Amino acid sequence: MLDVSPLPKIARPLLRDEAYDRIRHAIIDGSLAPGAPLRDAELAGELGLSRAPVRQALLRLAEDGLVESKPQSYTRVARFAPDDVRDAVRLVRTLHEFAVREALPRLAPPDVAEMRAANERFATAVDAGDVTGAIAADDDLHDVPVRACGNRAVAATLDRYTPLLRRLEHARFGSLPAHRSVRRHAELIEAIAAGDAATAVRVTSTIWTDLETLLETP
Repeated sequence: MLDVSPLPKIARPLLRDEAYDRIRHAIIDGSLAPGAPLRDAELAGELGLSRAPVRQALLRLAEDGLVESKPQSYTRVARFAPDDVRDAVRLVRTLHEFAVREALPRLAPPDVAEMRAANERFATAVDAGDVTGAIAADDDLHDVPVRACGNRAVAATLDRYTPLLRRLEHARFGSLPAHRSVRRHAELIEAIAAGDAATAVRVTSTIWTDLETLLETP
């Protein structure tokens, strides 16, 4: 019997995913600015990859609305499109409301403790002006009910559209009502701890609605 390893068969998808994650992060945090040209050969060199996984990553990022491309003309970081971001905010808000409602009966004291710890990290990052740390902690906090609700379609859709919002937050962190978000998070956590679904959903809605105010910031 031949000893054939399956690992080579998954190497290319893993490289594609790695390229996607790293380019997406650079777009979200502004390292790759809106309108910046994206040349697959240059990106491949910087990432230490071949051009094929980079091309695949750029196609996927275009589907996500983070890259725009015109055949035989340009591929570049997409500029902010307020209507697209507003649509994403409303979708993300609705999905988080659903996740909190579905997850609440399943959330246990360790989950509540995890959310409290994430909010403490969020508050510390906000005080330090650490936008990357604040957004990472915010993701950690909201991921708890998303994970607990157990709906993979919700998780996948949030993974696709939340980056549009995080990119806006990176660009306009100074205008973000972050200290108010610390309080909102605390209200959400206490509602979950008390088993108060109506309040938890209402606060969740308010948290994500607050992001829409950034769209009006120059």
